[in-house]
Amino acid sequence: MLHKVNIAGMTMDPSSNTPIIILKSVDTDQAIPIWIGLLEATSIASALQDIKFDRPMTHDLFKNFMDVIDISVSKVEVCDIKDNTFYAKIHFASRDKSFIMDARPSDAIAISLRFGAPIYVDEKVIVKSKMSDSTGEAVDQTKEGKKWAEYLENLNPEDFGKYKV
Repeated sequence: MLHKVNIAGMTMDPSSNTPIIILKSVDTDQAIPIWIGLLEATSIASALQDIKFDRPMTHDLFKNFMDVIDISVSKVEVCDIKDNTFYAKIHFASRDKSFIMDARPSDAIAISLRFGAPIYVDEKVIVKSKMSDSTGEAVDQTKEGKKWAEYLENLNPEDFGKYKV
């Protein structure tokens, strides 16, 4: 079963300095954090903030090309997670046919924003991400590290806002 999600926010992982995009289920309060690359985070943030550049970024160029050949994106789907790596699919449609391509979630999300296409997460991804949440443990065992771990454990999806990158 697919769950429609929205982008609840973006933040940085303080330990690795890696951007994180937070997807939140429309129907539940389930939040799914996905660690992404800096370039993809910049592309997503620019689309969210409707920032236009003088020259197109890669995802904008892709959108422009797809417009020329009259192909649209009907939806994107975060379809699996294996060994802490997320997988996605982009669903394309033209007058003649529909097709699906594998993609990194960050690229799929950046493209979905440009096409105004909905984002979905497969139920198994939600289940697996919940399982991985429960097995995590704080690496920093200092008093300060334990304080941060407790703070993070008590966060609710509503605590995440739309963060500017």
